Amino acid sequence: MISVQGLVHSYDGRTALSGVSFDVRHAELFGLLGPNGSGKTTIFRILSTLMVPSSGRAVIKGFDAAKEPTKLRREIGVVFQAPSIDVKLTATENLWHQGHLYGLRGATLKSRIAEMLLRVGLADRAHEKAETFSGGMRRRLELAKGLLHHPAVLLLDEPTTGIDPGARRDLWRYLQILRDEEKVTVIVTTHLMDEAERCDRLAILNEGKLVALGTPTELKQEIGGDVILFDAKDPESLAGRIQARYNLDAQVLGGQVRMERENGHRFITDVVESFPGEIQAVSVSQPSLEDVFIHRTGHRFWTEQDQI
Repeated sequence: MISVQGLVHSYDGRTALSGVSFDVRHAELFGLLGPNGSGKTTIFRILSTLMVPSSGRAVIKGFDAAKEPTKLRREIGVVFQAPSIDVKLTATENLWHQGHLYGLRGATLKSRIAEMLLRVGLADRAHEKAETFSGGMRRRLELAKGLLHHPAVLLLDEPTTGIDPGARRDLWRYLQILRDEEKVTVIVTTHLMDEAERCDRLAILNEGKLVALGTPTELKQEIGGDVILFDAKDPESLAGRIQARYNLDAQVLGGQVRMERENGHRFITDVVESFPGEIQAVSVSQPSLEDVFIHRTGHRFWTEQDQI
């Protein structure tokens, strides 16, 4: 369905993508997960024909995004992170103008608009201006625009930005319905771990490189044990002595000593007894997608700059 092959792209001498390759299957909910600056939005722009890569190819349903953009645009629906609806128009008017862009007219367009508004739960607000809608309702109208022309592939860039948790859940339920009932292939960019967990498969990106690819379960299983965090008075010293005593890797991240170990609950008892008075707090948990990111990159998903 979708093939990304060796994508490379640079902005003013800065490499945004460095040889990224992956495939997306038919009727799959596929996530591009990464922090700010990881390259996921650049991939989105290339797939949506807004940008031509420096090298490499992106092919959707046999159409090359760089060489056949007009043909490809008929096969894809796009929902951008920035709002694209006209809030001074009604829901119906927004879709009417969108339909004209794809050559839809008359009774066919009218029927399709009614179908889409019903599907996204806006049929009762069809003739109200979008400026009266909540953030979640506007996002659903964006989805209706992207799906109006029956695309085989739906591309969404950070689709839950600016909407409340309830609207986020509704959106993801609808994406799963699109995949299961309409057999639409969906690609979503996100920086949110809980959203990434909902995807069938993920491409995890960091600094323009693909660092992991697989289902959320497969990726977490590669950790091979529990994730242990120690709060200590001197984390650097403790990490060094744990490495020397137990011959395992211990990192200091965010002022905590972090390690991966099977049977973590048994191990922490031994460590606390071996270094009395030095450990102030301890936690042990099953691996998360952020742990996969740390495992592959050596640093946390969020940098201090991202959190400011």
